[in-house]
Order: sequence, then structure tokens, then C-alpha cells
Amino acid sequence: MDDNDLALEQSAPVWAVFGDLMSSLLGAFVLLLVGVVAVQMELTSNLQDEVKKRQLEEQRRMSLEKALAIPLASGRITLNNGRIGISGQVLFALNSDTLQPEGRQLLKSLIVPLQAYLTARNEMLMVSGFTDDKPVRGGPFADNWELSAQRALTVTRALIEEGMPSSMVFAAAFGSEQPVMPNTDDATRAQNRRVEMAPVPKTSNAKNAAS
Repeated sequence: MDDNDLALEQSAPVWAVFGDLMSSLLGAFVLLLVGVVAVQMELTSNLQDEVKKRQLEEQRRMSLEKALAIPLASGRITLNNGRIGISGQVLFALNSDTLQPEGRQLLKSLIVPLQAYLTARNEMLMVSGFTDDKPVRGGPFADNWELSAQRALTVTRALIEEGMPSSMVFAAAFGSEQPVMPNTDDATRAQNRRVEMAPVPKTSNAKNAAS
């Protein structure tokens, strides 16, 4: 065997190992590239979903604002993130669940636009009662939870009496939880004593939206 044949025999394994190494590197690169592409596709899909969600939320907000344009313009209600707020002072006297005449008239004015909005979107209305942080003393209520629950029920029943289908509305109570302002003085506590109404999906689990 001459020197050339010997050199070829010695170099052949080196080239085989080099080829295997390059194949492995190429395979790893391809896998990495596939992974990067998959991540980019997922991020793009998530971004598109988020954009669609925000667009739907904006359309929902605008539709609700349009439906409630008159009471909103009068300042009798507020609208924040799809939640319709009514001051407790408009609806009830302090520590009372008896609906005041002004409050009933306001609720009556909301029936037609709310029912049209809910029907068009196949949604229902969650009526939520809130109080300030002062303990209830005396009277028929054991605590703020009971007071907020009774107020929510009073508003719910009034809506039904004024024409809202009972299948489109339900009540929830939050007591002194979820204040909109710190309970630091009479003015802020007055803001926390309120009733809110929020459209929610009309499903069998709609009442879970209160949690």
C-alpha cells in the first residue's frame, strides 16, 4: 500500500465525523428555526386576539354609551368599563332599602335602552349593591352585606316591575368591598354607597360574574 492510499484511509474517518457533525448542527439549526417561527406565530396570534378583544370591548362600550346617551348626558348615571353606576343617594335614604320615587323614575327610564341593548347582544344584567365601610347599627339589617343585598334585590325587582323580563336580570351583593374611593370622609363614603348594573354574557354561569 503506497503512502497516498494510507493517507486516504486515515482521513476518511475524519471526514465522516465532520459530516455527521455538520448534519447534527444543521438539524439543530432547523429545529431552532422551527421553534422560533412557532413562537413568532403564537405571539402574532396572541397579539391579533388581543387587538380583536380590545376592538370588541370598544365597540361594546360605544354601543352602551349610545343606548344610554340621554341619562348619561343628564349626569344621573355614570358608565365606567361597561358598569352603569347610580349613586345610592338617588335610590335610597341612608341605611334604607326602600326605593325613593326619584330612583324609581330613573330606573324606569333605563328599561327600554337596556332591554334593547341586552336583547341585541344576548346578554343579561347583573345588579350589584355596594355600601361604605361604616358598620350598620340598628335597623333590620345585620351588616353591610345584607344591606347591599337587599338594595340590589330592590332595584332588580323594580326593574322587573317596570317591564324588564325577569330572565334578563339578577342581583349580587358586595357589601363594603370594592369601594370606588377610599372611605376617608362623608363625601367619599357617599360615592361608595351605590348600585351598579353591568351587562354580562347570558349563560348558565352568568351569576358567577359576581365573584
